Amino acid sequence: MTTTAAPTTGERTAQRNDPGAAPRRRRSGRLRRIGLPYLLLLPALLLELLVHLVPMVIGIVVSFRELTQFYVRDWTTSPWAGLDNYTLSVDFDAPVGQALLHSFLITCLFTVVSVGLCWLLGTAAAVFMQETFRGRGFLRTLFLVPYALPVYAAVITWAFMFQRDNGLINHVIHDQLGLTDSPPFWLLGDNSFFTLLVVSVWKGWPFAFLIMMAGLQNIPRDIYEAAALDGAGVWQQIRRITLPSLRPVNQVLVLVLFLWTFNDFNTPFVLFGKSAPAAADLISIHIYQSSFQTWNFGTGSAMSVLLLLFLLVVTGLYLLFTSRGKKASDG
Repeated sequence: MTTTAAPTTGERTAQRNDPGAAPRRRRSGRLRRIGLPYLLLLPALLLELLVHLVPMVIGIVVSFRELTQFYVRDWTTSPWAGLDNYTLSVDFDAPVGQALLHSFLITCLFTVVSVGLCWLLGTAAAVFMQETFRGRGFLRTLFLVPYALPVYAAVITWAFMFQRDNGLINHVIHDQLGLTDSPPFWLLGDNSFFTLLVVSVWKGWPFAFLIMMAGLQNIPRDIYEAAALDGAGVWQQIRRITLPSLRPVNQVLVLVLFLWTFNDFNTPFVLFGKSAPAAADLISIHIYQSSFQTWNFGTGSAMSVLLLLFLLVVTGLYLLFTSRGKKASDG
């Protein structure tokens, strides 16, 4: 067994006479404790840098270049375009700018309606599930199925259901119920917007339900019992207790749903293919078409940067507005 020799009388005297020894040991231990979390986060930070930040910087550089199919082999040799790609994208009198503006407005309308319905359905289901009844566990599991399914598998299933000739939707509303004179087109024309909205809400509301369920668990049941004794009805309890208590949860939930829905690419791409109808031309699929179908990667990158700036501004304004509202309510 190895033993450590005790310090001699001279060493102990030197340590006592050195006033900076103890502070140095404390400072060294404090640096190790502070540096260890950053050291553990370093692999994740490096991966984030490689996966997100580096492509983002390259995309910003490409937005200032005239990158077409002639320079795909070596994009660094493409001519410098300056702000021409941005000018072309925001020129709403030109076809490119008009198409981008149309896609932006469609995306805004789609996002507002989809987020609103997801929040409404998720909140209603979460409040309903707070009561104890037979089969509640089964319903909770059933409600989370759309959120657990892979996106591609779920959207492909919906695409088959919305087929005009062989789809389940037309089989029910036209063949069995006779609500239409002829089977409608759901994946073409104006109906494509409602098709996209149905799939988006079906896919997104379970997430709102899950978050609201977690938030409701933090509200003490004693408050509801006291309110019921005071004569408050169900709607008064929801308006006076539930919604104010869930305000911090709602702030995060609405922001996350907004960002996910506004940037959604998988749903329209799987549902409609590479070319979405004009009524369902979301800006994500529009940027993809502008980049990979016309081979004008410079203009597509400029549109992506403009979308990023828009989302940053909206997110900043939303956080500023909600933080001021929270301070006003606390005051």
